Amino acid sequence: MEFFTDATIQLLKALSNICGSYGLGIIFLTIIVRVLMWPLSVSQQRSMKVMQKMQPKMKMIQERYKDDPQVMQRKMMEFYKENNFNPMGGCFPVLIQMPIFILLYTALISPQFIDLAGNAKFLFINRLDATIRGTSARSFDNTFTVGKTANFNLGKKATVYFSDGSVEKDVKVKASKDNLRYMNQIIPGENVEFKLALNAFQVDTFENKTITGAEVEITNVNARESENVEFKRSGDILTADIKTIQANEKMNLDVLALVLFFGLSMFFATKVMTLTNKNSKQQLDPQQEAMQKTMGRTMPIFLTATFFFVPIPAGVLLYLVVSNLFQIGQTFIINKQLDAAEEKSEVIDVKPEK
Repeated sequence: MEFFTDATIQLLKALSNICGSYGLGIIFLTIIVRVLMWPLSVSQQRSMKVMQKMQPKMKMIQERYKDDPQVMQRKMMEFYKENNFNPMGGCFPVLIQMPIFILLYTALISPQFIDLAGNAKFLFINRLDATIRGTSARSFDNTFTVGKTANFNLGKKATVYFSDGSVEKDVKVKASKDNLRYMNQIIPGENVEFKLALNAFQVDTFENKTITGAEVEITNVNARESENVEFKRSGDILTADIKTIQANEKMNLDVLALVLFFGLSMFFATKVMTLTNKNSKQQLDPQQEAMQKTMGRTMPIFLTATFFFVPIPAGVLLYLVVSNLFQIGQTFIINKQLDAAEEKSEVIDVKPEK
């Protein structure tokens, strides 16, 4: 997973260099993903139209075999096969976007991105790594801003000191979480003690030397802050103490606005989809139409409410908002193309159930 996270960060860095900012880089990434998924989106909307045409015959099968569910299921599968219809075809675009969403999420909350561009601004967004609730922590002031608990991550590089007075810079730090130890229960205002394993470093080139200390960047994931921490040897481990202060949680209004924009954009995206179905020559079954309307109302509300409690970075929300806006325009264009094709009899005719 770390490889894919690093690759995502490097991709965002490359796109930001092309576009001029990380915010524009995320928007460009969104457009690339949606364009690459265009054929799947066409297939999804074509499947919905075919489903509408098949609906009356599907209902007949359900009515005819309602007393024998197994036979009904077999007849439905045969009907799908005869019409070259995959009932799961409409789910592919959503399923493909999930790994992209997860990669972008893990990239933007990673210490690497926080160090690289966590404080990057875009339009009204103050930090692309900020979540709806955050703290006003400052990096590299020799103090960690903490609550009752905190989650710390090691940086990827370290400066290592040896007993002969030599120093090695940019030493690779192993990714294992077991290399850094600290108490999960922290008292704000009191020092937090870190313990670092001696084998946390890649020491292939200086195996015969004795490590006496190290300087490693540690990131407080909760507060999105990083500090250069100096470790000294104590027996078979390295230890360090660093000051802490009480974290004052606040509502990030810019991220709150993004969450609301996401809810509105998702509502209009589902509304556009519903309207195009309603205007189709083939009308949905009343029960299915009622279900679509209910889903169109409840899903945007449910997901928006979820983002009030799940800490989603602003950059990920920006991706979702732009993706929804793109989908609105995409839906209009694809449906016009499908309607034109239907008038020319290019849409598959539904074969009767045998």
